[in-house]
Amino acid sequence: MTQVLVLNCGSSSIKYELFEMDEGRALASGLVERIGEAKSCLKQTSAECTSNPPSHVAEVAVPHHRQGIDMIRRVLSENASFDGGRHLVGIGHRVVHGGETFSRPTLIDDHVLAAIKGLIPLAPLHNPANLVGMEVARAAFPDVPQVAVFDTAYHQTLPRYAYHYAVPQDWYDSYHVRRYGFHGTSHQYVAKQLARHLGRPAGELNTIVLHLGNGCSASAIRGGVSVDTSMGLTPLEGLMMGTRCGDLDPAILIHMGKEAGMSLAALDAALNKQSGLKGLCGVNDMREVLAMEADGDGAANLAVEIFVYRIKKYIGAYHAVLGRLDAIAFTAGIGQHSPEIRARSCSDLESMGIAIDPALNTAAEPPICEIQTADSRVKVLVVSTDEELEIAQQTLACVRDDQ
Repeated sequence: MTQVLVLNCGSSSIKYELFEMDEGRALASGLVERIGEAKSCLKQTSAECTSNPPSHVAEVAVPHHRQGIDMIRRVLSENASFDGGRHLVGIGHRVVHGGETFSRPTLIDDHVLAAIKGLIPLAPLHNPANLVGMEVARAAFPDVPQVAVFDTAYHQTLPRYAYHYAVPQDWYDSYHVRRYGFHGTSHQYVAKQLARHLGRPAGELNTIVLHLGNGCSASAIRGGVSVDTSMGLTPLEGLMMGTRCGDLDPAILIHMGKEAGMSLAALDAALNKQSGLKGLCGVNDMREVLAMEADGDGAANLAVEIFVYRIKKYIGAYHAVLGRLDAIAFTAGIGQHSPEIRARSCSDLESMGIAIDPALNTAAEPPICEIQTADSRVKVLVVSTDEELEIAQQTLACVRDDQ
């Protein structure tokens, strides 16, 4: 038996998932949240299915991440499959930003930690928490190889003309201003699953992947390689999202600073936390927005129309970038579970060879299925993403390559 533990550390939470790699199945998963607060919470699913509601919830005091990792160790020790960690060959850590330094999964050592620390200006909210998780896990599991898997790594294949902004060159040279892209682990996993399902080598396929959740991103993948992506220096650029604005005229920030007296901090908070669906109709859950629209809410209707219009624009743009388009994949919470959004995003695209069958779209079920019409030149698929499994697979490959 070969096991890999995946850890995703946020500023006040730790998600974990234990995989049995020989069969690619989850053995246990859970979440420690509200770390540092008076009442922290441990949610765990000890069964193999991680999509079900947690089988156990406990309120416990977790003052910092070290206690959180220790708690996860104790929970895993009660799982017979874990067997004291005897089969654990690696621990994979999700890291949000690898900059231009990291283009592949990397074994963690002191030099790697220092390099990730140096990238904190590019991800000040995420990389510090990721670092805490790595440092604590190394102390807790000193004999287990640990691997950093970067959200940005998959998009490091973008050509220069796709990642470079038309700003003064010194911004790039001195401050590393460029498009990095995010959700890379999800885009990579979905592209591989799509190729496997179609029975064709990834190197032969041109694909658009639409990762639609509270955060949304699109990618153009040529021959298995990411050649463009919608998110930029930060996850704020691109598609409209739950609370993020997506593409925006940068002069709006100058205008609001002058006219409304908004500070940089206020602008940052507004664009990241008060915009998108929430900014337009007050809620950021697409299920609620669609229900409001069905009840005649005009603001909700506008929010949905903008959301699908942006998706449609990116489909058209990335079709042009790729030249030949073989498939479109919808994934993540909205992409996997909203037939309405899928249908409206692909409506009136028949001239581009894209047509969805309404019955197949409504009946779509995970983990993967096709929903295009019989005469659609482009395959349209719904694909369940599994970023944790992708991290586990990359971790195992990295550990084995080092042996």
